[in-house]
Amino acid sequence: MSLPPESIVCVECGATAHLISFLPVDELPEPGTAFAYRCSDCMDRFDMVWEEEPE
Repeated sequence: MSLPPESIVCVECGATAHLISFLPVDELPEPGTAFAYRCSDCMDRFDMVWEEEPE
């Protein structure tokens, strides 16, 4: 299982949105875990729900 990306492309303005929510160091994300990102330019917040990786 992998970890969520540290940054994503903002769907509103195309700038970089950075991860602002984190799990404890010894935990991996489970399906349904929500992660929040905030854009450094437009300041919009995006919540993304973690899904299982395809096999």
